Amino acid sequence: MDITLTSFEAEHSALLKGKIASQIASEGGWMAFSRYMEMALYEPGMGYYSAGAHKLGAGGDFTTAPELSPLFGAAICSTLLPVLEGLREKGLPTQILEFGAGTGKLATSILTRLNDLGFHLDLYDIIEISPDLAQRQQERIGETLKQLSLDTQCSWLTQLPENFNGIILANEVIDAIPCDAIIYQNGFWYWYGVAFVNDKLLWKAGLPVEQKLLPECLLSGNFSEGYVTEIHAPANAWMQQVAKHLDTGLFLTFDYGFPESEYYHPQRLEGTLMAHHRHHAIQDPFHLPGLCDLTTHVEWSQIARSALTQNVDDVYLTNQAAYLLDAGIGDIALEIGDPSNPETFLPISNSLQKLLSEAEMGELFKAFAFSKKLDDLLPGYVLEDLPGLRGRNRL
Repeated sequence: MDITLTSFEAEHSALLKGKIASQIASEGGWMAFSRYMEMALYEPGMGYYSAGAHKLGAGGDFTTAPELSPLFGAAICSTLLPVLEGLREKGLPTQILEFGAGTGKLATSILTRLNDLGFHLDLYDIIEISPDLAQRQQERIGETLKQLSLDTQCSWLTQLPENFNGIILANEVIDAIPCDAIIYQNGFWYWYGVAFVNDKLLWKAGLPVEQKLLPECLLSGNFSEGYVTEIHAPANAWMQQVAKHLDTGLFLTFDYGFPESEYYHPQRLEGTLMAHHRHHAIQDPFHLPGLCDLTTHVEWSQIARSALTQNVDDVYLTNQAAYLLDAGIGDIALEIGDPSNPETFLPISNSLQKLLSEAEMGELFKAFAFSKKLDDLLPGYVLEDLPGLRGRNRL
């Protein structure tokens, strides 16, 4: 694909590529892919998420569900509201903490919907590693709070608080946590890392992977020579930490991915790693480091097991379409739009199509949730009583 770069963009990518090459040399000519992904995305002042590029929306590299329509955040409120009311009944602060809040559109959609429902939220906090996105969030959310005359406190945190009571949200966060690539050769799994040869970043197999680090299905499955996939120790560790820090409440996340039987399917020969630039999908993860987003699909089975190690009540997984329909997104659409007026309802209908269609985001994207001490907040409730989570659990 031909991508025309400005001189600044070309220089920026070349500088990061040079720094990556130096790091590879310092490590003996081979670097784990997780380290490359970390540098490409998060290297201070140079990585994709830390260098101030325009990432989201029509002019960026990808569009998320909250960017498509405020209906997404409004529907999520159907799940959140019973938990928030339970917190209030217990005399606890009603609070939401969002990881990686993008442009702030999910936050503003939620704040607006809760206000429409007559619910006062005490705190909406955000953990954001991208300085330019944090600035955009502050501007957008500040304007929304002013327009709605809300006194909800909004803060930007650097880490998850201990013993958090409330709701933790994450939309398209886990896919951007660095992962490791592995390759199947001669009956064994090897680390698949990065080398720098003739001014190019290239794949290179490394040492064998310790069996204890491999999912069971990779040890027992039948895989062809050269099969490449990913394992996700950092994402699983992050999930454990989130579950550990949540004392009472709900965790809810949305991302694209599969349970392990689909993720590690023998026909998925090249894994799920992908780069994105200006709404184009690029298979080469070494293309334009610092300018391209790098993502991998989420392997939900191990994410769920990681949460379960921290004494959560239960875990739940469904596709985005089933979640949104059960959360009442169709009724909410009819609340804000008149189907008899095509001019105003057509954009609403188009956004619903993208959010729900199996060919768009409806099936590939999943909703994953777990709760802790939910019965303390809502006596008699279990996780699957909450709107959005009442359908078939795919775990």
